[in-house]
Amino acid sequence: MAPVPKTMRAVVIDGPFDVKVKQVPVPKCEKDTDVVIKVHLAGLCGSDLHAYRGHEDGSGYVMGHEVIGTIVEAGSAVANFTPGDIVMAPFSVSCGSCFYCDQGYTSRCEQNKCLTGGQAEYFRMPLADATLFNFPPELPEEVALLMTDILPTGYSAAMNARRLLDDPLVDAWTLKDAEAGTVPKKGVAVVIGCGPVGLCAISSARSLFETVYATDLHESRLALAEKHGAVALPLAQLREEILKVTNGRGADAVLEVVGHESAVLDALSLVRPYGAVSSVGVHTRNVTIDGNILYDKNVRMQFGRCSVRTFFPAALNVLKDNLELFKSFVENKVDLDEAPEYYKLFEQGKVAKTVFDMSK
Repeated sequence: MAPVPKTMRAVVIDGPFDVKVKQVPVPKCEKDTDVVIKVHLAGLCGSDLHAYRGHEDGSGYVMGHEVIGTIVEAGSAVANFTPGDIVMAPFSVSCGSCFYCDQGYTSRCEQNKCLTGGQAEYFRMPLADATLFNFPPELPEEVALLMTDILPTGYSAAMNARRLLDDPLVDAWTLKDAEAGTVPKKGVAVVIGCGPVGLCAISSARSLFETVYATDLHESRLALAEKHGAVALPLAQLREEILKVTNGRGADAVLEVVGHESAVLDALSLVRPYGAVSSVGVHTRNVTIDGNILYDKNVRMQFGRCSVRTFFPAALNVLKDNLELFKSFVENKVDLDEAPEYYKLFEQGKVAKTVFDMSK
């Protein structure tokens, strides 16, 4: 294995709409549970745009949280991985043994930190044993990279909605049943937002619901949603269609992946009484909801960050079942030095899923 250099290229945010590729020190293991990874690919994610747009505090740090690479250094307490292993790094850290991890809520681990620092040539991963996954060699790396965030996130949106629809005393099933593909498909689902996470949510929802509809403000994204198996329509047309196919009730479940107040309000207007709204969009602003709608519809809702470790096996099945489709998912594979330009294009909606390739 080649020696690790002292400095590396990294994408650093200096302020709103201002990212630069800089030379920074290569990270080292800070605790005996850490590893250092030589990054092969790092994803540009929609949630990176919240910091890029100035919706999150802080600057001067390395961006990115979707990583595949090779371990080059491992702390003395790391038992499951060794230098030379190729691994996938989920976007949140988990210890595997706290109150939340024991229940599968790994995104709320008591030691959890949402990761940054992945858009660089080297990356430090805390709590490696309970966080990392071995890379499945049968998959292309740019496809496997989807498993570090957006595919499990899309799957969690679909799974949470599907669970909320059922009475646990009558329709008892577990995530293990979902992994085995034995959960019966049920009802009509709508996905609001057909960006990368939305497309992952569509493919996931198709494994759990009888019919999946989708909508987006961008017409070009509707075509991609159709490719992933949804009936994709502009919002006004979708409203009419949902009422028609459900005898006026509304959708059984609505998956909101945008992270905007208007999308939540659209979800509440589309869902039927006693239906389910599942939101994985990152909301950086207050969301004002009419309490009468919640009361009158008896809405069941779940919001929040995906527990990647919990949903990983079932989401991986979705990826493998749709492998040819996901092979064309990554639109741009570019050198890290092009990051400032691709952040700009991604923020403007001019490019889709983009990954930074450290070998270029």
